[in-house]
Amino acid sequence: MRRRIVRWIIIAIAVPIIANVLRKSGEHVERTRGPESKAAKGLKVAGSAVRYVK
Repeated sequence: MRRRIVRWIIIAIAVPIIANVLRKSGEHVERTRGPESKAAKGLKVAGSAVRYVK
């Protein structure tokens, strides 16, 4: 039971952090490569998708 609780706590903390990092990376790539960059779009979409996994 304790392992499950610890796992859920880690997921509850890690998912928002990962989503935020992906979104910020997407914004940075967008500034450096332009708004039409496939990498920027992919990172933003990934950040949004990770946020909804939680």
